[in-house]
Amino acid sequence: MKKGIYLLPNGLTLCGMFFGFYAALAAIKGDYVRAAWAILIANVFDGLDGWVARLTNTTTKFGLELDSLSDVIAFGIAPAILVYTWTLSPFGRIGSAAAFLYVACGALRLARYNIQMVSTEKLSFTGLPIPGAATVIATIVIFYHSFYDTPPERSLPVLVLTIMLSLFMISTMRFHGAKEIDLKKRKPFWVLVFLVIIIFIIMVHPPTALFFFAMAYLLWGIIENMYIYLNKRKLKRQLKKERP
Repeated sequence: MKKGIYLLPNGLTLCGMFFGFYAALAAIKGDYVRAAWAILIANVFDGLDGWVARLTNTTTKFGLELDSLSDVIAFGIAPAILVYTWTLSPFGRIGSAAAFLYVACGALRLARYNIQMVSTEKLSFTGLPIPGAATVIATIVIFYHSFYDTPPERSLPVLVLTIMLSLFMISTMRFHGAKEIDLKKRKPFWVLVFLVIIIFIIMVHPPTALFFFAMAYLLWGIIENMYIYLNKRKLKRQLKKERP
């Protein structure tokens, strides 16, 4: 701290925090779509600050702590307020408990990640990343309001999904992240073509495309972890049979 701080990565982190704070205010006012888009914009800044810090070699302990605090606001508190005011409030105590569970599990996920960064955390994430969980909630709201004007009064599927996202964040399931992609290495030509196709799909109907990508990411993680679990069980059975 006596030597000063790096303005660029920390400034991007504060931008993400601002959009998370704005999302919470918009959700309280009933502007759910704008709140959801603000969470997605915060997600962009969350990716940029880490990328810029690594690119400019300006990663610091202060930046890591500030990033975690920003994530709690932008991807923990803001989505919880959004989903609660949007459709969980009619459930009463159950709805408020589900919203708090999401915030608490998100904070626990971040605390565990900060420890594992210097110990066991690999390129893949242990547990659903909190920005991923927030993105799922935000894209559901955006997708829904692309077809309907009024929010769902009492959505049981959203309640169940909120609880599931909370548990996924503190689980030991493996989820992939953007940090697995090494942009410094050459990639096959089809990767660029695939990127163009993704941009095209998003341009056709952004709400549907973003919802599809968010749900595909979540479902892919569930399917992959089920596959890993079944393979481990199969291997254990084989080892038991081979023992004399």
